[in-house]
Amino acid sequence: MSMKYGFYSDQLLPEGVSQNPKSGMNYNTNSHGYRCPEWKPLPVGKKNVVILGCSHTFGVGLNQGEVWVDKLYDKVNKKRLRFWNLAQPGASADKIVRILYGCEKILFPKIIIVCWPVWSRRERLEQYAESLTSSDSKLKQENQYTDRNNFLKNVFFVEKFAEKNNARVLHCFSQDVYELPKADVYNENTLQKCWPVWSKQKSNHKDRIRINTANLARDNLHYGEKHHERFAELLYKHFKTKLK
Repeated sequence: MSMKYGFYSDQLLPEGVSQNPKSGMNYNTNSHGYRCPEWKPLPVGKKNVVILGCSHTFGVGLNQGEVWVDKLYDKVNKKRLRFWNLAQPGASADKIVRILYGCEKILFPKIIIVCWPVWSRRERLEQYAESLTSSDSKLKQENQYTDRNNFLKNVFFVEKFAEKNNARVLHCFSQDVYELPKADVYNENTLQKCWPVWSKQKSNHKDRIRINTANLARDNLHYGEKHHERFAELLYKHFKTKLK
């Protein structure tokens, strides 16, 4: 039996996007606008891994196979795990939680990977759900304290969802690192800051080359494939034993 109150449901995901006009690209999405296969009928025989985040995790400006989600999936045992990229451009921590709860009785996730966006974002639920990003005038009353507490509220909801559904949560970050005590988190680097690589060891020549050109996606705004490739390597190294 499903449950629905307002914009929240446990068996209905908010409709996503099929393309981003700024990038000039069409994306391979399912009929609901998510960059993953159709979930009805749901395939059986594997553990479902749900990935949540914003445009950086959706992969705006990048082709299939270039996004860190795809690159991480290539490293895990595909006979045991199935990835579902539920990231959405412009998503806030609020929307991430709403998407997660919406997939509870659709995808039945057992591993949840959240790549958190900047915490200043919000989701405003009026006649329709509106994603508010950092420069939106409606956020002018928010500050570092409300940002932090709204973010931690959503972390709590994600962790509580996992506890209820006997799932595991793995946290990481797209741009800024935030403190998450007692959580399973990769906080040594972010998607933004993981490339270019600079080694402290002089003997490591390939990582001692100074790079002055940014690696960007095709929209010239989001991070390019080199960021995604490096981020996937770091996440796999950190979470390898938990992606089973």
